[in-house]
Amino acid sequence: RSLSFYHTHTKKTLDVTFSVGGESVESALAEVNHFLGDFRTGDAIVIDPALLDLIYDVRASLGSNDTFEVISAYRSPETNEMLRNLGRGVAKKSQHLVGKAIDVRLRNTDSVDLRDAAIKIKRGGVGYYKKSDFVHIDTARVRRW
Repeated sequence: RSLSFYHTHTKKTLDVTFSVGGESVESALAEVNHFLGDFRTGDAIVIDPALLDLIYDVRASLGSNDTFEVISAYRSPETNEMLRNLGRGVAKKSQHLVGKAIDVRLRNTDSVDLRDAAIKIKRGGVGYYKKSDFVHIDTARVRRW
């Protein structure tokens, strides 16, 4: 299982094979943890491997192998609070704080289609932000907004 990422804030890319034959590739997961860390503070956390499986499956359900454009993944408590104070609609107990959420676009895919595919899989929370054109996907309980 491989994924390609482009971080919209850092302009960095990552192409990574995170699982082979159903087994996690630990060095790849370490790369993902760093890449999806809080770009504002440099802090990182262990990203839930189930989140990687989920976005992989969502992308596959769309028949795509394209790159995910990352808007946000892990957020440190400081970043989360700063965004809350700015009135960005950020949850106090956001799944981003525990490495279980990612805000993304998928290249060559309308964000509405990405949202619908994630909802259809029923493996976590899905939020659609039309104005900013991205989809929030997490591995918490199934819900949508």
